[in-house]
Amino acid sequence: MPTLLTHPAVPLALALGLGRSALSRRLLLTGVAVSVLPDLDVLAFRLGIPYAADFGHRGFSHSVLFAFLAALAGSCLFRFFRSTFLQSFSFLFVAVFSHGLLDALTNGGLGIAFLWPWSGERFFAPMQVIEVAPLRLSRFLSLKGATVLWSEFLWVWLPVMGMAFNGILLRLTLNRYSIKPVPKAVMDG
Repeated sequence: MPTLLTHPAVPLALALGLGRSALSRRLLLTGVAVSVLPDLDVLAFRLGIPYAADFGHRGFSHSVLFAFLAALAGSCLFRFFRSTFLQSFSFLFVAVFSHGLLDALTNGGLGIAFLWPWSGERFFAPMQVIEVAPLRLSRFLSLKGATVLWSEFLWVWLPVMGMAFNGILLRLTLNRYSIKPVPKAVMDG
C-alpha cells in the first residue's frame, strides 16, 4: 500500500486543479480524511482476521461498493460542506476509490477486492510500479522507507500534481478568454 502521506495526493490535486471556489475547505478536509479510510482495515490483523479474508486487509474496504457507500454517507452532509449533494458525492467517491486504485499499483500484497461482495477475487493493476509500504514503523524508518517515499513521489505525487497544474492552466485560460463554465444550477438538474 502507499503510505498515509500519499493517499491524500488525489483529493489535494483535485482541489488544486479545480480551484478554491469549486470546493469548500470542509469538503477538501473530509476528502483527505476519507482517502485514508480504507486502511482502517489493518485493525483486522489485531482481530485475528486473515489478510486474504473478505474483511481482511485490502478486502471490502477497498471495494467500489465501500467507496460508493462512504461517499453516499458523507455527501449527506453537503450543506455542512457548503456544496451540492452531487459535487460532495463525486469528490468523496473519487477520494475513497482512489485509495484502492493506488494500492492496486503497488508491488506487494494480495491485490484489491474491487468487486466485493459480488466477488472476493483480488486484483492488481497491469503495472505495479509503486513500492509497497511496510506495515511496521520500524521498517518504514529505514532504507526501505526511503525507497517507498521516492517511489510514491515518482509514481503518484508527480503525476497528480501534473494533473492539478493542467487544471490550473485550464482555469486560467478560461478566465483569460472569459469562457464561463456551465452554471451549477444547470449541472445539478
